[in-house]
Amino acid sequence: MTDNKKVLEFIESAKKLCNPDKIVWVDGSEEQLEEFRQLAVDEKILIKLNQDKLPGCYLHRTTVNDVARVEGRTFICSKNKEDSAPINNWMETNEALELMNGLYKDCMKGRTMYVIPYSMGAVGSKFSKIGIELTDSIYVVLNMAIMTRVGAKVLEALGDGDFVKGLHSYAELSEEKRYIMHFPEENLIMSINSNYGGNVLLGKKCFALRIASYLGKNEGWMAEHMLILGIQKGNEEPKYVAAAFPSACGKTNLAMIIPPEIYKNKDYKCWCVGDDIAWIRVGEDGRLWAVNPENGFFGVAPGTNMKSNPNALLSTMKNTIFTNVVENLDDGTVWWEGLNDNPPKNAINWRGEKWDYTKYDKKDKSTCGAHPNSRFTAPTINCPCLSDQFEAPNGVPISAIIFGGRRAKTAPLVYESRDWNNGVFVGSIMASETTAAATGAVGVVRRDPMAMRPFVGYNMGDYFAHWVEMGKTIKNQPKIFNVNWFRTDDEGNFIWPGFGDNLRVLDWILDRCEDKVDAEETAIGFVPKAEDINIEGLKDVTIDTIKELLTVDKENWIEEAKGIKDFYGELTRVPAELYAELDKLNENLNK
Repeated sequence: MTDNKKVLEFIESAKKLCNPDKIVWVDGSEEQLEEFRQLAVDEKILIKLNQDKLPGCYLHRTTVNDVARVEGRTFICSKNKEDSAPINNWMETNEALELMNGLYKDCMKGRTMYVIPYSMGAVGSKFSKIGIELTDSIYVVLNMAIMTRVGAKVLEALGDGDFVKGLHSYAELSEEKRYIMHFPEENLIMSINSNYGGNVLLGKKCFALRIASYLGKNEGWMAEHMLILGIQKGNEEPKYVAAAFPSACGKTNLAMIIPPEIYKNKDYKCWCVGDDIAWIRVGEDGRLWAVNPENGFFGVAPGTNMKSNPNALLSTMKNTIFTNVVENLDDGTVWWEGLNDNPPKNAINWRGEKWDYTKYDKKDKSTCGAHPNSRFTAPTINCPCLSDQFEAPNGVPISAIIFGGRRAKTAPLVYESRDWNNGVFVGSIMASETTAAATGAVGVVRRDPMAMRPFVGYNMGDYFAHWVEMGKTIKNQPKIFNVNWFRTDDEGNFIWPGFGDNLRVLDWILDRCEDKVDAEETAIGFVPKAEDINIEGLKDVTIDTIKELLTVDKENWIEEAKGIKDFYGELTRVPAELYAELDKLNENLNK
C-alpha cells in the first residue's frame, strides 16, 4: 500500500520482534471493516447488538484488570530526566526500549499484526499529522476506525513523509508487565499488556496530546486538552471558544451544550467542533485557529442521558462500540447507571456475569452493572450539534480560551485574566477539589495545569514557557477566562444551576471579547457586573445570588497563593513570568 521506506522499515522491525503469523493492512474500506467486525463477533471479542434498535452497534468487555488509563504505568522517556520530570513518570530512552523490546519478543506469535495508517485531523490538512499503529487487537482496529481517519488515503497523503510510530500488543494482559511508553524525541509510542482504549488507541491521548505537545513546542503550535465550541447568535457568524477542564468538571456537557429556552427564543445555536482535544496554531490573520484532530467521541457512559447530555446520547445510537456496559438480554440493547430509571431485569454486567439490578447500591460501586469508567466510541458525524466547520482544513478562529475547575469557595463563577501572561498563570494554577465520593477526603486540592497534568509530553515548566512564548507570536490574542460552575453554599449545595445555563456565562465572555460589556477589577482579575449575567427565566437565582457567586474572598486567595507557591516549588524550570504573576497576586491581596 506504500513505498515509504520508513514505514516499511518500521513494519519489518516490528515483524522480526513480535513474530506475527501474518500482516494485514487496514485500507479503510467499509467492506474490510465489515469483515473485521464479523471476525471480532466470531472470536467473541464483540457482541452484535440489536441492529433494528442500535444499527451498526457492538458491545465489548475488557478483562477485569484492564478498565482505565494507568497513570502509574505511563512513562515519558527521554535521554535526560529533567526534560520529562518531575510531573511525569520518567525512564531513560535506552533503558525503556530494552524493557519494551524484551516484552514484545514473539508476543504476536499465532496472531495477526494489523497495520493502521491514520490521520489526526482532516486528511491532507496542513494542521494534520499522520501515525502508523501496529497492533494485534481487532478491537483497537475497529475503535481507531471510528476515532481517526484510517486507510489508503492516509498513506497517499503521507507520501514519503515522516509519521508517529506506534506499536501495541495486548500480549498476556498482565498488570505487572503493563506499560504505556512515549518517546517524544523518537516520535514513537509503545503500549503492551492492555486492551483498554485510553492505553491502546494510540492516536488519542498518546499521540494527540503527549507526543503532539512536544511536536508543538518544537514547531511553534499547541496541542491542548480542550473542547472547541461554536456559539451563534441568530444569523451572525459563530464565535468559537476553546476550554480546558479536569475530569468530572462537565467538559463533554459543555462541548455539546443545549441553549436554555430563553436563548433558543433569541435564536442562539451551539455547535460542537470537538469535545476533548484541540490543536491550535497562529493563522495568517494573527489569530489563533483550532482544529479537533479526532474523528470520534470516546465518552464515559455512566451519567449520560437525555437530560444531562442528549447530544452525546444521540451520538451513540448507531455505528458505536460500547465497552463495559450492561447487556440487556431481553432486547439486545445496552444500559448503564444514570441512563434511565429502568434497569434491565434480564441482564449481563460488565464482568460478563448475570446481573441482578435489585442488589444495586449507589454507595457500593461493586454492585454496578456497568463499570464506572465504561465507554462509548461513537463517530463524530453522529452528533446532532456537530459544527459544519468540523472538517475545515484550517480549523476555526478562537475568540476566548477558558479554564475551569471544581472549587467550592475560592474561584468566582467567572473571571477574566488581565493579559496573556496573566492568563497563562490562571491556566497554570488550575485545580479541582476532591469530593467525599472520590477519595474520602473532602477539599483536597489537586493542581491540574491547563487540564494537562497527565498529558504533557515533556517538562511542565517548559510547557508553561511555551505558552508564554506563544503569546509573543499571536498578534490578535484571544482573551483568557476562568470559570467555576461548582461554588457551594454553607450546606454544600451548588449555587449555580450549570448545564445549559452555563451558556449565560459564555454569553458574557463573548460580549467581553467584543468589548460590549464592562467589568470590575479585583485582586485576581476582572469579574462581571452582576447585572450583566442574564438570569432571565432562572427560578432560584437573583442578582444577589450572582453577586455571591462573583465574590473574591481575600483570605481564601491568600491561602490559595501559598498553595500555588508550593506547587511551583514541586516543578522545575517554571518561567520567571509566572513567578512575577504570583508576586503580583500577593501584592494585590495584601493591598
